[in-house]
Amino acid sequence: MAFIDDIKQRAKKEIKTIVLPEATELRTLKAVDIMSKDEFCKQILIGNKNEISKIAEQNKLDISKAEIIDPKESKDYNEYVNVFYELRKHKGITEEKAKEIMLDPIYFGVMMVKQGKADGLVSGAAHSTADTLRPALQILKTAPETKLVSSFVVMVVPNCEYGENGVFIFSDCGLNQNPNADELSEIAISTAKSFKQIIGKEPRIAMLSYSTKGSAKAEEVDKVRIATELAKEKEPELLIDGELQLDAAIIPSIANSKAPGSPIKGQANTLIFPDLQAGNIGYKIVERLAKAEAYGPICQGMAKPVNDLSRGCKAEDIVGVVAITCVQAQGM
Repeated sequence: MAFIDDIKQRAKKEIKTIVLPEATELRTLKAVDIMSKDEFCKQILIGNKNEISKIAEQNKLDISKAEIIDPKESKDYNEYVNVFYELRKHKGITEEKAKEIMLDPIYFGVMMVKQGKADGLVSGAAHSTADTLRPALQILKTAPETKLVSSFVVMVVPNCEYGENGVFIFSDCGLNQNPNADELSEIAISTAKSFKQIIGKEPRIAMLSYSTKGSAKAEEVDKVRIATELAKEKEPELLIDGELQLDAAIIPSIANSKAPGSPIKGQANTLIFPDLQAGNIGYKIVERLAKAEAYGPICQGMAKPVNDLSRGCKAEDIVGVVAITCVQAQGM
């Protein structure tokens, strides 16, 4: 069974409701049309019903199973305004400003998640990562015992013998620009938990660098090495190693040469990049050149699941991220 088909089957075991605030985006409506046939979740679209329905009809898309909510007409609008005002008044937000902000589909959708009217939110096909995550951080905050919100991308590489039968998780690819050693260790720990939850297998974590086991000396290499040591101290049971070049992380024969004795033995399925530039470039190279499926960036460490999309995503990518969001919500 293909990876995303397995995720959909898992989502069907406990149906969740996901908010899609980019309701006038054609790719979103195409995704809803696909999901109406798959029936692994309920969907809520945010916006003007006539406008959304017109776009769907013009493109012969079935969105009849999705609920459409216009913030202007919602019976919950005033409640959400009051909750947001109480959350943000210490930051200078006035009641009038709260009323304005709560008309924004993403803010309104995140508030639905906070108030238990939905289980998760997926956005980003037409908005930046900041536009998607800022409301979530302001309204939902972080999960208990989580020090850092970060992100990952599920990569499904066709005809690939590496990783978990071609499946990898790359992190952080969308949020933390230049994490320090402690933050990088937290990203590794969160990503290990996400791998186990989403993929259902044991993570084998490689902390990536342009150096393998001291082959280069530099401050940025030291950061990765220290982050690896910190992650081991915090979570001794993790199967993790670093610093490792990519080939030493995923190819057993090269690991045997460059990193003999490595506990992951060149069989990493979870790749932690040293900074956002490397992570973002890395996943997009694999997606485009290897024709891989890329699902995400998916957020980890949030109190409830709110997930980002690449603005270059296809409708099928949105479906995949929604399915992953459902599985995350089941775990919460």
